[in-house]
Order: sequence, then C-alpha cells, then structure tokens
Amino acid sequence: MRIIGMTLVLLTLFLPAFAQTDEMLAQGKVTDSRTGKGVKASIRYSSIPTGSIFGRFNDSTFSFPIFGTAKYQITAGAEGYNPKTVIVDPKDADGGKRILRDISLTPKGQTVVLSHLIFAQGKATIDPKSYGELDELAQMMKENGSMEIQLEGHTDNTGSPKANLELSQDRVDAVKKYLVEKDIAKKRILTKAFGGSQPLRNEMTPEARAANRRVEMRILKD
Repeated sequence: MRIIGMTLVLLTLFLPAFAQTDEMLAQGKVTDSRTGKGVKASIRYSSIPTGSIFGRFNDSTFSFPIFGTAKYQITAGAEGYNPKTVIVDPKDADGGKRILRDISLTPKGQTVVLSHLIFAQGKATIDPKSYGELDELAQMMKENGSMEIQLEGHTDNTGSPKANLELSQDRVDAVKKYLVEKDIAKKRILTKAFGGSQPLRNEMTPEARAANRRVEMRILKD
C-alpha cells in the first residue's frame, strides 16, 4: 500500500508537466484592402499537408490553437471579394506563443498587388524572400481547383520602353514558372506585360519608382 500510495503522489506531482503541450494560437482579422475595416468572412483553416486538423469560422476575426511544427493554411472569402489564402508557421510565434496574421481582402474585379514579391535589380530573378507569398498563392490555387489567374508585370518608366516591356514579361514568366513547379497547371496562369505604361505614382522619386515596379494578379475565374 505504501508503494502504491507513493506512486500516486508522484504521478499527481508530475502529471501537469507531462500534460503540457506546445499549443500556440493563430490569430488575426479580416479587413477590406481599401478601407482597413473588418469584413465578415467565411474562414477555413487546415494543417499542411494532410489537412487532418481543420476548422471554420464566420466572422471578421479568427483564433484557433495549433500544435507541434505543422504549418497551417487559412483561407478567407466574402461576397464581393477575391478569396485569399495565407500560411502560418509555428516558427513565427511570438513570446506569448501567438502567431498574428491578418488577411486583407481585395474587391472582385480589382487586381491584387503581390506586395512581397522582390526581384534582383533590373533582372527577373526572384528573391528567396518572396517565396512565402508565392507559396500562399500556390496553396490558394490548389484549394480552388477551378481558379484561373493572370499575372501582370509592370516596371517604372525610366530607361528604354522596349527593355522595360521585355523585363516585365520576363518577371511574370518567372512567377508563372515558380507556380508551375508547385504543381499548378500552366493553362491556369496567363501572363501580360505592361512595362512602364501603367504607373501607380508619377512622382520622380525612388519611392514612386519602387511602387511602380510590381507584379499584380487578376483573378479571371474562381
């Protein structure tokens, strides 16, 4: 009896330690890309790659626990908006074991600027820092098997218009190649080059030129 009693005492003392997990929280809000206001959306999440852990919300915010080292995809969609998928990684958790990731939705009919897409100066070489955003785009297209997109390339308007047109084409071709290597069918990705003919900003400043150098995505079919 004494041995059994001592065993129970030890289990009682150490059970909380054994029961501890590496639980973290993925949290964020869904907003309108123009106004920054919250958008009530259908939000789905699932673990990658198996999808064995999943859930759903209908709200403008989300919060759910994640465990271990698996990444999770979160897709938000709302009437009148293009859907968007983001990927959260436990490695990005803060000191409070939270992964904060907001989702900004663009109204249908508008292009989506791939704002984290970076190229080497004057080249079509994709910077590895851009892979995260492109992986999210690939994941969204896998989840929406009928989705078709058009990648539209833009440069600033300095230099030769012909060279700028060629560079913008080379860059969208590089993005398409990356997505195809992620198992997205070629026929689902169209490309179009504009060179420097459609600037977002007309000031002759480094900031304006940087804003004009971009790739935009247009959803043709979702």
